[in-house]
Amino acid sequence: MKEADLYPPVKAFLEQQGYEVKAEIGAADVMAIRGDEPPLIVELKTALNLTLILQGVARQSLFQDVYLAVPQPPKWTHRYRDLTALLRRLGLGLLTVKAGAVEAHLDPAPYQPRPNSARAGRMLREFQRRVGDPNTGGTTGVKRMTAYRQDALRLAAHLATQGPTSPAACAAATGVARAAAILRADHYGWFDHPARGLYALSPAGQQALTAAPAA
Repeated sequence: MKEADLYPPVKAFLEQQGYEVKAEIGAADVMAIRGDEPPLIVELKTALNLTLILQGVARQSLFQDVYLAVPQPPKWTHRYRDLTALLRRLGLGLLTVKAGAVEAHLDPAPYQPRPNSARAGRMLREFQRRVGDPNTGGTTGVKRMTAYRQDALRLAAHLATQGPTSPAACAAATGVARAAAILRADHYGWFDHPARGLYALSPAGQQALTAAPAA
């Protein structure tokens, strides 16, 4: 589908809503006006990409209501969903065209984010609990050192020297307040449970200590 193929269905779609529509007005692919309302701009492209988004942002310096129009993708991949989220942040609208029909996915509107206080709280707690700065920013495909892992390593180091120990004793000796929960969950497979109320270091835990000593 060519960009020019998008124009007839987009024009018809807008005219059905009472707009007078004209193409190639100045820098805009499509300009539409309805009564005394502010003009509406539509930029046409064969794919939703950064070039089109930048064009839309540029048109916002002229008029507030700007749509981007693209062919309907075969399926909404993660990339398209991410780009749609970006359009919402930028206040750009999105139209898609399929078999001559136009669907409006987003209308131009000021972005009003919904704070994710639960996720923000988890990040703040992780920052506060993590000791030092053991990771390198910008890396991919490497195991991250989290505050939880640091606490588990402290418990593993204590059990390596003390042998089977109760969760309360581990917590007191290491300062890991959530020792009981970590030992009970055994998320990494580092701990054995040889007797009621006692935990010991497993072979996997010993290997983990050798690879990454506790902080």
